[in-house]
Amino acid sequence: MELKDFFAENKKIAIAFSGGTDSAYLLYAAIKFGVCVKAYYVKSAFQPQFELDDAKRLAEELGADMQIIYVDILANKVVTGNPCNRCYYCKKIIFTEIAKAAAKDKYFVLTDGTNASDDAKDRPGMRALTEMSVRSPLRECGLSKDDVRRLSKEAGLFTWNKPAYACLATRISAGEKITEEKIKKIEISEKYLSSIGFTNFRVRTSGDTAKLQIEEKQFSLVLAKRQKILCELEKYYDSVLLDLKVRE
Repeated sequence: MELKDFFAENKKIAIAFSGGTDSAYLLYAAIKFGVCVKAYYVKSAFQPQFELDDAKRLAEELGADMQIIYVDILANKVVTGNPCNRCYYCKKIIFTEIAKAAAKDKYFVLTDGTNASDDAKDRPGMRALTEMSVRSPLRECGLSKDDVRRLSKEAGLFTWNKPAYACLATRISAGEKITEEKIKKIEISEKYLSSIGFTNFRVRTSGDTAKLQIEEKQFSLVLAKRQKILCELEKYYDSVLLDLKVRE
């Protein structure tokens, strides 16, 4: 099945919109094929501000209808307990709120941007999507991440080469309690590293230690910016380490 066939069968859909490459292209394609579509963005402590800014920008450029839903994810003790399958519980909460808002707007087909490259075995959150009957048109139509980037570039979407981005909660070691303070420290740290030239990286934390996961091609930048990095991140962490495993 091609994407146009999916939209021919589903002429009115809601999209769980993150502002990332996949959901951005899904929203673009839905509009292109004349679908009645509404995008729903969930803002919680786990989503950094730049993601919301990107979502707003793209929706405006496409002339898309977008609603922002605010969720207090830290109010859920199971989520803040940070079990290894935390993503499952997060997805249930987030998509339940989207489904409620969509149903109120009379959108009964809920979709997301999961693509054919995403491995269900490595993503416990996908089990929640299956249980909630969320459709994944890109995956169903066999579109890989590379396909989505290529098509997005052809469409002129600024998100075509946006790095994959997992929520801020993924930076905290499983089993370690998630708090608003820890999340804010991570967001501030990553925003700073981005401002001095780093791309496609993570600041992982365990207790009062920050571990930088950087692409090998930017190791030299770490050395060049070492003192600046320490000066900033030591405001929040006792130790700042570099993970020598290469990020692909």
